[in-house]
Amino acid sequence: MARAAVPRRLSANRLEWHVATLTGRRRETDSASTLILEVPDWPGHLPGQHVDVKLTAEDGYSTERSYSIANAADGNRVELTVQRVHDGEVSPYLLEGMNIGDPIEIRGPIGGWFVWRDMETDPVVLIGGGSGLVPLMAMIRARAAAGSRVPFRLIYSVRTPADAIYADELRTRVRDDKGLDIAYAYTREAPPEWPGQVGRLGLATVATHSWPPDLMPACFVCGPTGFVETVANILVAQGHEPRKVKTERFGPSGP
Repeated sequence: MARAAVPRRLSANRLEWHVATLTGRRRETDSASTLILEVPDWPGHLPGQHVDVKLTAEDGYSTERSYSIANAADGNRVELTVQRVHDGEVSPYLLEGMNIGDPIEIRGPIGGWFVWRDMETDPVVLIGGGSGLVPLMAMIRARAAAGSRVPFRLIYSVRTPADAIYADELRTRVRDDKGLDIAYAYTREAPPEWPGQVGRLGLATVATHSWPPDLMPACFVCGPTGFVETVANILVAQGHEPRKVKTERFGPSGP
């Protein structure tokens, strides 16, 4: 899809339910996979937006969950990276119950605040905790797809190296995507010979690996609620304008 066509189509169809088809599945970690969906007449999306997913049982019972879109806009393709929630109602079915070719209902794209547009020129700070990396990865992919040279810095807080989603792709992108820097913060276990300190993301790491406030970067923070509140407070305390700090949060568990 031509990127210039996205905003016009978004305004016409953004909150409709669509019947998508599962066309592929890509393993990310032991507990997370990316679902590749084909969505006829998909209106397009911006990086940072999300969709609602609805499952309906034969007896009519239905339930919905929201998932961030993981890919850059690409025709009718939508990718959702799903982290398994132990004793969850929806994620086990999405990861293990669906077969290639199965239909699923999705609604969206949703959200217009926590998005990055490729015509923006401010440097960007991305800070993700756990699966909060997903919408930030969509921004990184959209930047590459657009050929943008806006400088991006990503700080990714994760429990262990084995829990890091998109690890192989990030290694490739930090080598090939000029202007993209990536720093990890491990909360439980770090790789051998890793020089940093294991623990929760703190002021020193954020200050070292983000852009300074005087550059007026756009800051995107996504993760569990406690993580997001902590990081947003750090950024504001460092002097970043609150209006430049955009946040997206999910449930209580985290890295």
